[in-house]
Amino acid sequence: MTHDVDLKVYPDQCDSYGHLNQAALVSLLERARWEVVARGPGMDYFSRQRIWPALRKSTIEYHAQAFPGDVLRCSLSLVYIGRTSFVLRQAMRRTGDEALIATAEVVFVCIDSAGAPTPVPEDLTQVFTDRSPGGTLRRMGVNGVNLVVDVRGRGPAILFIHGYPLSHEIWEPQMAGLEGWTRIAPDLRGMGQSDAPDLGYSMATYAEDLLALLSAVGVERVVLCGLSMGGYVAFEIVRRAPQRVRGLILLDTRAEADTPEGRKGRETAMALAREGGAAAIADSMLPKILAASTFAENPALAERVRQMMAATPVSGITGAIAALRDRPDSTPLLDGLSDTPTLVAVGEHDQITPPDKVRAMAAAIPGARFEMVKGAGHLPTLERPESTTALLGEFLSGLP
Repeated sequence: MTHDVDLKVYPDQCDSYGHLNQAALVSLLERARWEVVARGPGMDYFSRQRIWPALRKSTIEYHAQAFPGDVLRCSLSLVYIGRTSFVLRQAMRRTGDEALIATAEVVFVCIDSAGAPTPVPEDLTQVFTDRSPGGTLRRMGVNGVNLVVDVRGRGPAILFIHGYPLSHEIWEPQMAGLEGWTRIAPDLRGMGQSDAPDLGYSMATYAEDLLALLSAVGVERVVLCGLSMGGYVAFEIVRRAPQRVRGLILLDTRAEADTPEGRKGRETAMALAREGGAAAIADSMLPKILAASTFAENPALAERVRQMMAATPVSGITGAIAALRDRPDSTPLLDGLSDTPTLVAVGEHDQITPPDKVRAMAAAIPGARFEMVKGAGHLPTLERPESTTALLGEFLSGLP
């Protein structure tokens, strides 16, 4: 499986002749390797395993010069795993003309804290599993990160914003069922197949990412549809660019900021993610995110949701938790939504955003419509896809 990482050449990485120098190129190759780890389980993957990948041998061939401003695409693949060692192969090409700049083969030996060789982690192959998009997915660069986005259909636009720690896949029934609309469902930075940098997470950052994404796909005005944390991002887009919002759909979300107790809970979750990884977060959240009837009637869906959460990069999880913890109070926005057609809905058995609280938020929005999705928990889009899609379709058909 091959990963691609794009890196730009800057003047301070070049020699007096304006060529990318050898030491800087070695540094770029190393940065690409860590970027792949960061996109997957997180940059602390090896420290969580209590091992370190010690460089044993590196063979680099230099094929062509690179210059300031060049964007170099570094392709990386895992080509060998032994008992205590593994080998990565890298090829670096200039994106403008596909010129091959350099190739490298790097051998690592896993060592413990005493410096003794230790077995390669059993899940190392998963770290380098291909996360490139396919089908209707696109990878688009905005604000210094690559976001994966599903774009389908034609007509007026609706932007689906998923919750934490999920992906655009929670919208699959709605993406398939809402004909007559341009349906846009991205993976937020740090989640799904999008880039997961170690820094740069806030509701403002998510909102700016999505506004830039809309511009990149040629959409000026849009109906926002946010679930859970996606609702917080939708509020931030309303705050920053109200002229671009044609309508608002808020699913299983709330307007207020975290309480002091809630902020402490975020810190606990962040520690759990760092110590136990994404799987620990998935195991802790799954019982709260789905209705009891969903587990009984559709265990395959429960496992699918668990795997979706467990595949989230740790850097994306911790970044999202910090964004959730520090998000602003959006309650003052509610009264000002009188000119924005708004639908508010919640799963009947939602434990994370109780229906009574969601109903109260809807009552604070002038003219908002409130609906309960029977039999659903926190993910009505997947738990009750037909009724949720019909509800959204009815609302959209009534927009001016």
